[in-house]
Amino acid sequence: MKALQIAATGMAAQQMKVDVVSNNLANMSTTGYNPRRADFSDLHYQQMARPGTVSAADGSMLPTGVQIGLGVRPASVSVVLGQGSLDATGGDLDVAIDGNGYIEVQMPSGEVGYTRDGALKRSADGLIVTSDGFGVVPGITIPADARSLTISPSGEVYADFAGQVAPQLLGQLTLSSFPNEKGLEAIGSNLFLESPASGAAFSGVPGEDGLGTLRQGYLESSSVDAVREVTELIKAQRGYELNAKVITAADQMLAATTQVR
Repeated sequence: MKALQIAATGMAAQQMKVDVVSNNLANMSTTGYNPRRADFSDLHYQQMARPGTVSAADGSMLPTGVQIGLGVRPASVSVVLGQGSLDATGGDLDVAIDGNGYIEVQMPSGEVGYTRDGALKRSADGLIVTSDGFGVVPGITIPADARSLTISPSGEVYADFAGQVAPQLLGQLTLSSFPNEKGLEAIGSNLFLESPASGAAFSGVPGEDGLGTLRQGYLESSSVDAVREVTELIKAQRGYELNAKVITAADQMLAATTQVR
């Protein structure tokens, strides 16, 4: 009896789906977070009678055959890409990406990370960094006597100084895009790494070559749809219960078999 093993794979799959949904709901307030979706595919089949097998002396063939499935397996957990709403914060170093693109950051390990979390900060040395202290690429230093900052939609960073009428250009923020954004490797802290599946990063000026623009004083909220996630949670729970019932039925059938005299 294969029902026990098949139902066990179904329960494991639904448990994985619950894990993915719970992570989405936990990140409802995470800046720039895109929800994940668990995808599944059926396992291999036991071919008891292959389709097209000759079944009679006159050459008649089985039109369908007998193929017994052996359960389900996780196929992928992919990102559901979508633009979150832009919430006004008023912070001079808060920037939301309106459209496609990621901010490039330099991590202490030497690796280059990418994020859509535009809650930028100023370090003790005046460098523009992320909330974790990772430097934004290219490096831009804000002078200590700067009174205010202005970030244009195209990424130009200007500073106002006392006694100067015209603002001073400090640097140019850039954005990066990928041929396959879903192939990026998530490492936590709103950071992603380039992978063979994502393709090589392309960096450019915001607003050009398909890249989005920057909105100063805004942050992109999570794109998680709470109603949809709760619906998926209910479906996963019911699927788990149904597979558990299959295991109970298979156990009762085995018990009946052992009691035959």
